[in-house]
Amino acid sequence: MTALEVPRLTADGLLLRPWEQADLPLVREASADPYIPLITTVPPVWSRAEGEAFVRRQWARAQTGAGYPFVLARTSDARPLGAIGLWLRDLPEGRATVGYWLAPHARGNGTATHALTTLTTWATTELRIPRLQLLVEPWNTASSHTAERAGFVREGVLRGWQEVGGVRRDMVMYGRVAGRAG
Repeated sequence: MTALEVPRLTADGLLLRPWEQADLPLVREASADPYIPLITTVPPVWSRAEGEAFVRRQWARAQTGAGYPFVLARTSDARPLGAIGLWLRDLPEGRATVGYWLAPHARGNGTATHALTTLTTWATTELRIPRLQLLVEPWNTASSHTAERAGFVREGVLRGWQEVGGVRRDMVMYGRVAGRAG
């Protein structure tokens, strides 16, 4: 695959931008969360070396063409709030997968919805990806609401779809097709 340039996207007071080594405090906060390290490559035990390795993995994803990893930050003060990514493994089939997480301090104020809407608009208009999809555990109502508010439609439950914390878990599939509302 071809190396990708992660752009800077802004909307609704948010900036989606490439990862920087200066984002280590965000990685440290995410490492302390009981759930984020289970579903991502965020290190479950914080150390500076593990945090730096995590940031380098984000850079490698763009360099290898695997996807677009973004940090979410407020435009007002540049404070990092979380991460969102667009993963291109299934692009030859006309679809890409989105994943996102917020640090605990940034939850509950619509940040994830704004970030997901911004990324979705860019992916479907600029990159012309026909279908975006994301997966949410059935109990995760906050993430389900985020997906729905950003125009994703619940499509069904994929039983035993993914291993999370050493256990096979069901996942709810959400999809959004370019040019279709709901």
